[in-house]
Amino acid sequence: MKSILDEYPLLAKEVAKVAETAGYLWQKGWAERNGGNITINISALIDDRLKSRQAIGPKTAIGMRLPHLKDSYFFCKGTNRRMRDLARWPMENGSVIRICDDCESYEMIADNPVAPTSELPSHLAIHDYLLSIGSPYKAVIHTHPIELIALSHHQVFLKKDVLTKLLWSMIPETRAFCPKGLGIIPYKMPSSLKLAEATVEGLKEYDVVMWEKHGVVAIGNDVLEAFDQIDVLSKAAQIYLTAKSMGFAPEGMTDEAMEELKVAFNLPG
Repeated sequence: MKSILDEYPLLAKEVAKVAETAGYLWQKGWAERNGGNITINISALIDDRLKSRQAIGPKTAIGMRLPHLKDSYFFCKGTNRRMRDLARWPMENGSVIRICDDCESYEMIADNPVAPTSELPSHLAIHDYLLSIGSPYKAVIHTHPIELIALSHHQVFLKKDVLTKLLWSMIPETRAFCPKGLGIIPYKMPSSLKLAEATVEGLKEYDVVMWEKHGVVAIGNDVLEAFDQIDVLSKAAQIYLTAKSMGFAPEGMTDEAMEELKVAFNLPG
């Protein structure tokens, strides 16, 4: 069967980025079994031909109304699908979905009837918010970085911006490449609407948020940019925990040094 990627080369390029990123997540140990999920808004990459394409699966309720997503299209990792398989066979482990006119449901249209991630409400709520503010961000990643999750098990690090300042201080690149820091979302049931709502609130201030004792969510212009932000935060966490395992608490960069970095790179905050 001919793939939708054969018809839309720009879409093929973005799906290739998803496959590349999925491989990185698996290699890093951040995507055990079917853990984690990825969605990208592909609405700008398709044309009217796709609007006439018949659905290949049932109309399915999202669980909330998302008015800014009417007639939007997304590529989504499938539920119960492994990142390592998404890396090798993206169109067999993910699907293209269309948001229906009621803005409360979706239908699969290509290539295979692979039901999208169970965290779809959170992802689509984020995309709806991004469109509402005119953001250029098209990608959302959720994954399970080991060291960052470990830090979220300590209440001290769950206070506002405590973990952000610690991670920024470990290595200059963290402050430079994740300038908004890491937001904290108190624990909520995975896949719940409460988690979706809290995540959107967190992303109004940060580009990466931590789901306490669960994982992180990052947004970016494309999936590789979102991955990069998680990667630099994870490296900073590894530096901190490596120093602790050697028997000392790392002193970190001084506030003055981080302020100098902020000015030099014209960073927000």
